[in-house]
Amino acid sequence: MNTLPQQLANGLLLGSMYGLIAIGYTMVYGIVQLINFAHGEIFMTGAFGAFTVYFYILPDGTAMAVAVPLMLIGGGLVAVLIAVGAERFAYRPLRGAPRLAPLITAIGLSLALQEVVRNFYPGADRAIAFPGLDATHDIGSITIKDADIFLILAAIICMAALAFFVRKSRTGRAMQATAQDPDTAQLMGIDTNRIIVIAFAIGGFFAAVAAVAYGLKYGNIDYRMGFLMGLKAFTAAVLGGIGNIYGAMLGGLVLGIAETLASAYIDEIPGMQQLGGQSWANVWAFCLLILVLLVRPQGLLGERVADRA
Repeated sequence: MNTLPQQLANGLLLGSMYGLIAIGYTMVYGIVQLINFAHGEIFMTGAFGAFTVYFYILPDGTAMAVAVPLMLIGGGLVAVLIAVGAERFAYRPLRGAPRLAPLITAIGLSLALQEVVRNFYPGADRAIAFPGLDATHDIGSITIKDADIFLILAAIICMAALAFFVRKSRTGRAMQATAQDPDTAQLMGIDTNRIIVIAFAIGGFFAAVAAVAYGLKYGNIDYRMGFLMGLKAFTAAVLGGIGNIYGAMLGGLVLGIAETLASAYIDEIPGMQQLGGQSWANVWAFCLLILVLLVRPQGLLGERVADRA
């Protein structure tokens, strides 16, 4: 169905997935000024963690109403452990190093995680079947699947919970203080190492939620899935304003809608397919990023944290 309301709904759903992953980028950057380019692979390992729970731990025939929460727990546990382990053993020793060092480390960690999954899971170098939620529902002129309902509810619940946590909890206020000035926060008695670990853990869990939603929606996963999704999520974080958690979700929604509309309408212009034979959605998505950075370099909602040397 190619109606405008349907395409807008598809864009919002895709953008919600980007936004959930982008939050991991923006939280880590907001606190330690680090672009964790391995975050896309944390998303990927969350998907394989959920896959492991469903196919190797749960008995055959387990109802999806029971399986999905357990897959979330399993995928979330794997992603959080890897995110926290990356912070402790890969990034923390380089915290005082030049910024290029942790960036190179992140890229190396990304490649290492891909190879571990590719070698550990037989057949992971091609698409592996993932349980889907394919039942459809018609809402006016819009058709959505159960997987779409799961995705939008998960995004709303995660964002609401994160907003409450950051604004109302003591740890959330400590995170804001650490993002603003980590040295002063430490002098005030805040354990900044603990706060950084929590930021990595929250980002990892949100990535796992997005990974489970991805698998349920598309019905397959592979070890390369984190690269492009991570790149798109990073783009979303920059669009919204890197360091701003609300901007990350907004950037994801804007990017998802732009990509979906481009796929639905611009790619259908006569002659466009002959220019490459594939969808130009990715091209238009990154053109949007360039345009936003030219007009508003700090992103749509601006960068909340000051640049620190």
